[in-house]
Amino acid sequence: MNDIIEKTYFGILLEAPVWVTLTGVIIFILVLGYRGAALWLWSLFTLLLLWVLAAPIWLCVVALVILLIFNISFIRKNLVTSPLMNLADKIGFLPSISPTQKIALESGTTWIDGEFLTGKPDFKRIRNEKYALLSEKEKSFIDNQVDEVCAMQSDWELSQKKDLNAEVWEYLKKERFFGMVIPEKYGGHGFSAYGMNSVVTKLASRSVSMSVDVMVPNSLGPAELLLNYGTDEQKDYYLPRLAEGKEIPCFALTEPEAGSDAAGMQSDGEVFADDNGDLFIRLNWNKRYITLAAVSTLLGLAFDLKDPKNLLGKGQNPGITCGLIPTDLPGVRLGRRHNPLNTFFINSPTEGENVIVSVDQIIGGPEQAGKGWKMLMETLAGGRGIFLPAMNTGGAKLAARVTGNFCVVRQQFGLPIGRFEAIEELLSPIGSYAYALDAVSAFTCGGLDEGNKPAVISAIVKYNSSEINRQIVNNAMDILGGIGIILGPKNFMGNAHMAVPIGITVEGSNVVTRSLITFGQGLIRSHPYALEELTALEEKNITRFDKSFWSHMRMIVRNTFRASLLNMTRGYLSGPYNSPVANHYRKLNWASANFAFMSDLILGLLGGGLKKKEKLSGRYADIISWLYISSCVLRKYEADGFPKKDKIFVDWMMAHGLHKIQKSFEGIYRNIPVPVIGGFFKYPMYWWSRLNPLSPKPSDKLGHKVAKAMQFDKETRDKLSDGIFIPKNQEEQLYILEYAYKLSIESKSIYEKIREATKKGIVAKNRTKHLAEEAVEAGAISQDEYEHLKELEVWREKAMSVDDFDLTQLPVNVYAPQEKPANSKD
Repeated sequence: MNDIIEKTYFGILLEAPVWVTLTGVIIFILVLGYRGAALWLWSLFTLLLLWVLAAPIWLCVVALVILLIFNISFIRKNLVTSPLMNLADKIGFLPSISPTQKIALESGTTWIDGEFLTGKPDFKRIRNEKYALLSEKEKSFIDNQVDEVCAMQSDWELSQKKDLNAEVWEYLKKERFFGMVIPEKYGGHGFSAYGMNSVVTKLASRSVSMSVDVMVPNSLGPAELLLNYGTDEQKDYYLPRLAEGKEIPCFALTEPEAGSDAAGMQSDGEVFADDNGDLFIRLNWNKRYITLAAVSTLLGLAFDLKDPKNLLGKGQNPGITCGLIPTDLPGVRLGRRHNPLNTFFINSPTEGENVIVSVDQIIGGPEQAGKGWKMLMETLAGGRGIFLPAMNTGGAKLAARVTGNFCVVRQQFGLPIGRFEAIEELLSPIGSYAYALDAVSAFTCGGLDEGNKPAVISAIVKYNSSEINRQIVNNAMDILGGIGIILGPKNFMGNAHMAVPIGITVEGSNVVTRSLITFGQGLIRSHPYALEELTALEEKNITRFDKSFWSHMRMIVRNTFRASLLNMTRGYLSGPYNSPVANHYRKLNWASANFAFMSDLILGLLGGGLKKKEKLSGRYADIISWLYISSCVLRKYEADGFPKKDKIFVDWMMAHGLHKIQKSFEGIYRNIPVPVIGGFFKYPMYWWSRLNPLSPKPSDKLGHKVAKAMQFDKETRDKLSDGIFIPKNQEEQLYILEYAYKLSIESKSIYEKIREATKKGIVAKNRTKHLAEEAVEAGAISQDEYEHLKELEVWREKAMSVDDFDLTQLPVNVYAPQEKPANSKD
């Protein structure tokens, strides 16, 4: 027997030098760990290793018993899993979840956000996910009806009137702008998520106020709630009226004491029976920040329903419920308005006192009483990914177009300002971010159109698109300088700048969205096993917990090895990708492995205490956000067919996104609030991360290429700003800037001739306005070229002009008494 063994691999291994044996064992362990081998395979390897190393029989027997306990599920459940469950429950290891939080966690779906928490994202799946495209019908609507309504009223006119013109309102109703989300069978357009996104993108490039007035009836409100939860009778009656604009809807959720905390809702309704036994609800509410409330005819209302006599058979406190309230009922108070930073979309408070409605006005009928919070969370899970990102994308594309033009037309020190590196540093993020937001919108809407309702992804998109747009607008204002801050009809960025905080605040403030929803809830919601473990613990279901917990342990082991090896190989071990951006995919794999490992680590260390560590949660949220944004950028690049001219924007965004991830990891490493383990990450891990970073910031050279393409490459410039409104009215400032830009580009060769002439001494070297005259007199340029330069100077002067007023023309103080808007309900 010994002879046989000696002739085998094991015999050879035993006779080999110790370092060879150890190397072989280590390599095998690394392969098992990196591949995420099953427990039985680890067990078999352990037994073989003991045999090869000629371990004592007693040790082999002990190991065999232990391994059998862990591999035979009914034994493992009783001897290992059950005590673990009791311990986890006793120490409150997993976070406690309130009823409203539980509903939020169970609402919507997990989409590709779950891939990043596995530590091994399936990029083949991500690369094959639907990338949204517009239908011919949607393209026609955007090119015709949307262009038409944009031309009807400028943003400045709207801000002075403090409302849309009556003709604009009628046109919006006539062309069913308020029925984009409603299917054709009910008289609406039945647009896709991306179709609606693209409509709002173009409207937002014209006027934030106009885009908000259009998006709200198609977003969280009566139409979408009716589509998803309404009775057939409610759909048949209300949806055609909403599509045609016969009903103007709003949805009232936010209250003075209930913003992010829905459990604080004070608005209530009480069920009672009249003398005939018919059931009604007596409603009282006080809501604020409700868009379109002042002009609404149909109020969607969230309220806390009480049923003291249990007339609905759902207990005395059914809970948060959604109802449809006609605003002409006695007790409904409308008409007053808020002033959201002089951005005059219709935003209003509304109150109701002893308003009586039938229980049939509950959305979905009496059977849906108490299910309102679930309705709202599921609807928000999709809606956050469409409309607010569309507004931010519209603003980003407009800023990219305007600043690219401006940097060519505006001259200082005898040069276009886009030639200066300080301006390039501001310009390159604008173009790169515009590319990224376009990618995020298309990819997210593609997922929504496939039926996904990704709560975490929608939160990521809402938060990051508004924060990115904030940076874009700030950069644009720095570039525009004085032209950006003087309000008037010639200013195309001032109102957008003032409106930025609105997107930061609505539909869940960015503070809450980043630190609570994206990772605080997202870790539980999107994790492959955490929600299952939490539910099993609550149900005390040992079989369910056993299955999810040990699968979770297997994933942790794999990610420990995977993160370590990818760190050491800078992602190259993740495998080849047949793609021009293979290096970017490898780094995303590397970052994802680190993210999954660190997510499980912090959950293991803090358990339920993680809820209170909002700074840590925010850093984790930033990592998953940039993993998603970066994936969207790569998906767009592939969907477009890897255009060479787009590569600079892809490379800039990937370097930027990976650097943001890197800085977030560094922040986590330095702030793990656990002794010993925290010290290990604060020092060796932190410095190893600094020495072996995912990516530096985008280089100056790359930023120069981006800025140059934004200014001088027509194809790139048009693609970056595709889908925005550019007026054809020659009196509008954006048209003037466009024309001045066109003349500037055409004049480039003429200026080259003048520069050559000055080098040769034919024309005197100076920066006066008479330089062109001297050049034509010296024969350096032709008369036609001289006339062209004269025309350019006329249009350049127009483009660089700003508004001025006498005192009587200055805008009226919005707080002073004045004539009521045409659409006032009072």
